[in-house]
Amino acid sequence: MTMQHTLLFSGSGGQGVMFAGQLLAYAGMAEGMHVTWIPSYGPEMRGGTAHCFVIISDKQIGSPIVRHPLVAVLFNEPAFQKYEPLIAEGGFLVTNSSLVMKRSKRTDITSLYIPASSIADELGEAKLANMVMVGAIVACYPAISLNTIHQVLGQHVPEHRHHLLALNDKALDMGDKLGRGALVPN
Repeated sequence: MTMQHTLLFSGSGGQGVMFAGQLLAYAGMAEGMHVTWIPSYGPEMRGGTAHCFVIISDKQIGSPIVRHPLVAVLFNEPAFQKYEPLIAEGGFLVTNSSLVMKRSKRTDITSLYIPASSIADELGEAKLANMVMVGAIVACYPAISLNTIHQVLGQHVPEHRHHLLALNDKALDMGDKLGRGALVPN
């Protein structure tokens, strides 16, 4: 039986949405899986919309198009409004509850509300919210192991940000811990 995971990451430019998706794609490749990563940016130079779709599969991927992702990782309110209705039945919603005050009313998905931006601020680096979210995803939807994500992180963080690797690892672990305790079946 084919195992295929479809994930959507959406938020504003600068929130690390693209890197979060890339990191899962790299981790999938490191685990010998087939992957696609399809980015999309809004027309704005900075602060505009940004989203990407990731597919991780044990078989070749026939099409990178995802209409109803199994997992949606939503970083802000506009992303929630646009993509929460599109999550596949039986799927997972992971929301940055520091920026999204709404809660899903859907009863056919599992929701996870993580205060990722608040945790990143506590760690002293606002840009770590994406790693908190990735850690939470792995906790609720273990398509890829957290250990693999830790391994590939160091290989793909730009060299000028290597001084933040230990904090990135801490953010991943905090997200994982929160994710394990915050699953909310709708």
